[in-house]
Amino acid sequence: MTDDTAVEATVNTTGDTAVDTRPSKIVYVAEATAHGGRDGYVTSQDGRIELKVAMPPQLGGDGDGTNPEQLFAAGYSACFHNALVLVGRRSGFDLTGSTVTSKVGIGPNPQRGYGLAVALSVSLPVLDPDIAAKLVDAAHEVCPYSNATRGNIDVTTVLG
Repeated sequence: MTDDTAVEATVNTTGDTAVDTRPSKIVYVAEATAHGGRDGYVTSQDGRIELKVAMPPQLGGDGDGTNPEQLFAAGYSACFHNALVLVGRRSGFDLTGSTVTSKVGIGPNPQRGYGLAVALSVSLPVLDPDIAAKLVDAAHEVCPYSNATRGNIDVTTVLG
């Protein structure tokens, strides 16, 4: 993708032809370990993360800790925001002051398991809504979280 085509990057992303979004080269690997599942703690290999995790009250827990959905929401919002800033810069826009909020929902699915749904709320207060929408669409094509979840969970975006 060249700097001139960042906003148009979403052309040819729909239709019957699948787009391969797998990495051609791994440049970084994050490692984390769960101890005790949803009622335990998680640690990262480098020691930067050591968090107590707990089931939220809505799922029958005491809520005395973070939970995987909060961690996923934090990761997705940070990653998507970075992708948005990248495509904005490539298209000549300064997105200083923009934000992305991610809401991750969990609930039962028809296969007797559980599924996720994500809502991304994007604030681009200084841009024309049409340009903002094109940048959000382009960011969806760049963001690794969007690429990983595409076709697997419902992800909606709202410009606000």
